[in-house]
Amino acid sequence: MNKKTCFALFVFLLVFIVCLATALPLTYGTKSGDDEQGKLDISSQYEGVRIKKFPFAVQCWTFRKFSFFEALQRIKDLGIEYVQPYPGQILEKNNPKVEFDHNLPDEQIDRVKIQLKDLGLTLVSYGVVNFENVEEEMDKVFAFAQKMGIRTIVTEPGYDDYSLIEKMVKKYRINVAIHNHPTPSKYARPETVIYRTDGLDPRIGACADTGHWMRSGVKPLEALRALKGRIQDVHLKDLNAFGTKEAFDVPFGEGKANIHDILAELTLQDYMGYISIEHEKKEDIDNPSPAVKKGLEYIRSITYFQDHEQILKRSRWGYSKHGWNHYGPGYFELDGRTGVLKGQGGMGLLWYAVKEYKDFILELDYRCADKFTNSGIFLRVPDVPVSDDYIYHSFEIQINPAGKGIHKTGAAYDAEAPMKDAFHPAGEWNHFKISFIGDRIKIELNDVLVLDWEAEPRGKVRDFAGEGYIGLQNHDSRSPVYFKNIYVKEIS
Repeated sequence: MNKKTCFALFVFLLVFIVCLATALPLTYGTKSGDDEQGKLDISSQYEGVRIKKFPFAVQCWTFRKFSFFEALQRIKDLGIEYVQPYPGQILEKNNPKVEFDHNLPDEQIDRVKIQLKDLGLTLVSYGVVNFENVEEEMDKVFAFAQKMGIRTIVTEPGYDDYSLIEKMVKKYRINVAIHNHPTPSKYARPETVIYRTDGLDPRIGACADTGHWMRSGVKPLEALRALKGRIQDVHLKDLNAFGTKEAFDVPFGEGKANIHDILAELTLQDYMGYISIEHEKKEDIDNPSPAVKKGLEYIRSITYFQDHEQILKRSRWGYSKHGWNHYGPGYFELDGRTGVLKGQGGMGLLWYAVKEYKDFILELDYRCADKFTNSGIFLRVPDVPVSDDYIYHSFEIQINPAGKGIHKTGAAYDAEAPMKDAFHPAGEWNHFKISFIGDRIKIELNDVLVLDWEAEPRGKVRDFAGEGYIGLQNHDSRSPVYFKNIYVKEIS
């Protein structure tokens, strides 16, 4: 290669690197102490997000000064049910030669399982564990995870060929989450994980460590948004500063990570994995529990659905109608990926058969296909529906934007008209908050009170029960209704 060609190649590479750097919006001011750089200017879009209740685990590195068995007891004392162990923690205080990892002999594995069962704890992930790109070694880690019931392996591969990892993921049906230590770690920035996992099995993704992103000058919110659909695990941390490796952990809500908006973004992404708490501050190593407890109190205070049950449930395999039955013509289609129900066919009722509710608050989102959509939400259906007789013994909260008076959206159908209109145009999602406590029905539609009524038999309703089932009406296929995010909070 001659000098001109070498120079031209050098210029091309230089221009390419500069363009790439300026195009990526993920890194911002890394000056030490530049705390405000860690805050996004898009927080306003998260203000109205109803944060869901996430399953929390504890990364055992939080209790690294203690043995694995001691850590389990401390996790139990925090009121947390799920655990993410790491390789290398001594198993028990009086035998420091035995470490918890994938090389544990069967007799020690049995002891771990007994201890977990006695404490009511579950291992859900494992890492950060690294292994060579060799099938025998990798298989050993995956086989151990399968034996322990672990769903996700957290790692930082030193190689770029993930074909063997993908083979193991398919063989064992276990997720792999690529963790990000701070710079100069290979995976410090999310675009590396995005590039390396492109086109691979969707069970291979990221372990989003918010604290290490902050130390690298990467905004956690923007990284999470970039990784949407590829997040398999989260290491949640809040730090006192942004853009400096000297930053240290503080209780959630007291630092610069913006925990509220992080959880709001994960809610919008419908993230269904576990969030692992990892508190690394050296000064707290002797007793990290007070800082973790304080942080958990903050998380509970901002979790909108903290005391609710999600009754259209989702597992690691997607949403299902498990627990729901259908009576009458038609049916509801369910998109297992998004959790959206779509009414089809003639007039019928999809009802939640798991339990009858007395006093409760029901919250859900609905959307109308067009202005002629007609549907409803039935409250306290008194018996298992075997005929249309339930319509005379339970109130229907109407969905019908073209209706009038007692037949309009927000009405107690055929009984009490809404005080005002608050529904969005067809095609947009609406949020219902319906409380039925004693005989009083209150309805908020898109945060506007539209009905506050002491219920009484009226119109088609001859009488109503003190408790019963919750049901969703499908009306027709021409103008279907859609439902999602169905939560119930029982009031005692």
